[in-house]
Amino acid sequence: MSALTWIAAGALVVWLWLLLGQGFFWRTDVRLPRTPPGEHGNPSGGHGPTPGEEPGDWPSVAIVVPARDEAAVLPMSLPSLLAQDYAGPAEVFLIDDGSSDGTGKLARELADTYGGLPLTVGSPGEPEPGWTGKLWAVRHGIALAKSAHQAEFLLLTDADIAHEPDSLRELVRAARAHGLDLVSQMARLRVTTGWERLVVPAFVYFFAQLYPFRWVNRRRGRWAAAAGGCVLLRREAAERAGVPEAIRQAVIDDVALARAVKRSGGAIWLGLADRVDSVRPYPGLGELWRMVSRSAYAQLRHNPLLLVGTVAGLAVVYLAPPVALCAGALTGRPALLVAGAAAWALMAATYVPMLRYYRQTLWLAPLLPLTALLYLLMTVDSAVRHWRGRGAAWKGRTYARPSAAPGE
Repeated sequence: MSALTWIAAGALVVWLWLLLGQGFFWRTDVRLPRTPPGEHGNPSGGHGPTPGEEPGDWPSVAIVVPARDEAAVLPMSLPSLLAQDYAGPAEVFLIDDGSSDGTGKLARELADTYGGLPLTVGSPGEPEPGWTGKLWAVRHGIALAKSAHQAEFLLLTDADIAHEPDSLRELVRAARAHGLDLVSQMARLRVTTGWERLVVPAFVYFFAQLYPFRWVNRRRGRWAAAAGGCVLLRREAAERAGVPEAIRQAVIDDVALARAVKRSGGAIWLGLADRVDSVRPYPGLGELWRMVSRSAYAQLRHNPLLLVGTVAGLAVVYLAPPVALCAGALTGRPALLVAGAAAWALMAATYVPMLRYYRQTLWLAPLLPLTALLYLLMTVDSAVRHWRGRGAAWKGRTYARPSAAPGE
């Protein structure tokens, strides 16, 4: 057999493994854990009610929202937090991280207009050396919440995330009933433009492939991850894990947070959201490119060898199958054609559930190799930016490679 046939056959083997052996990452049925009626026993170790029961005494929650230049999306997100239908004490702490667009002022105006949960707007000033801006803001928000009242839970949510009215209640119910220290939902990202349809569902697909949710949710497993847009965190677990101080340099702060909590003995859960949505638009390829490339090389731990391996892996697993199919058809080599077609078909089949979750046409599934090529180029661009000293750039700040990035 030719080298290309061997590569196509290897890609087929990899896709068989990904289909069956990678934690069924492609399935989209990992949703917020429910509490079926009729079950008894408290798996939480004394933290809350038995499954199926409403918490008799809803715990206090501090909602911390780091925000930097978010005036464009705040009117679509902050009112949803203020309108949370939650029976216990809850307060929103929006931390204006040096915004130049009037984010803090707008937040106060929205609170005056919509009412609901009490809102405190704080400003931490410029981050101290060794801190990312977001984690510096989160630190300030937690400190404000602690001085106001000793909340049992912290809801860390981004300024572009809109929540349905029962979002907080369902998060707390799941955490208490199942004894979880961290509950994270991956918000449904906006998918409206053509570029968003091509790139965004694949972002979540690739994330789930890297961090299979079922493996993340194993109590004794080593896998850990979270989605930073929506994280409910038990305050005691945060203190035990030493966060956010322990992860202050992390660019991929959500994964670092989950690792710190799990490493300190906490139980974590990650899944897809049904009623939590991102309202941030990414209308063009440029915006999507910057969103991915700012942290892609950090995901590879700033390691050139991991970069080379990732590029090679993406080329073999995603690009080789369609190339093999076309080459086999043009040269009359059945083995090459069949191997390429089978690998491509498996690839597309694993993408279908994510497209359905995002309510997109299934005709996008065969285009996954093209999307993977874009991600490959974004990853290389991310590495080039770091090598040129521009690091992870976000909203006027640039983070070079940290001297020690806990959790990355």
